[in-house]
Amino acid sequence: MAEKKMKVDVKKVDTKEFNLPETFFIRDIENRVFQGIVLQCLAEIEGIGLVEGNFIDSIFSRGQEGIAGIHVDQESKNQSVTVKIEINVQYGFSIPEKAEEIQTLVANEITKITGLHVSTVHVVFKNVLPVDQIKMLRSPLTTTTFVNTALEDEYNDEF
Repeated sequence: MAEKKMKVDVKKVDTKEFNLPETFFIRDIENRVFQGIVLQCLAEIEGIGLVEGNFIDSIFSRGQEGIAGIHVDQESKNQSVTVKIEINVQYGFSIPEKAEEIQTLVANEITKITGLHVSTVHVVFKNVLPVDQIKMLRSPLTTTTFVNTALEDEYNDEF
């Protein structure tokens, strides 16, 4: 028996005709992350303390996330961050030198950790305080307290 070979035309599909949607890679970084980075930076700088909110601020900001004195705005279109930090400075320290130290450290750390461009670091000096008051204000400038508080807010045993 002779075998007949059938010739089958196989058409190749041109992949250029497909319009595949463009892949977008999105990362969301919560403001608490930026605030944690800023807190860590401020803890390394001598002679400053974060401004604490007053009683009225704590009542009205109850539902808001964040730390009084650190405000972060993200611009997703151009992947940049604007940071505003309100601090107290210890008497005897140069305000321009402290501002430059804070701005440089915060901008470098945020860029290094998040990969985002820091467009502005606005430092607002609210008050000049004596040495003993700055030491009292610096004790809460630890990220451990900040992280534990954030975790306690999210995960608790109340039903």
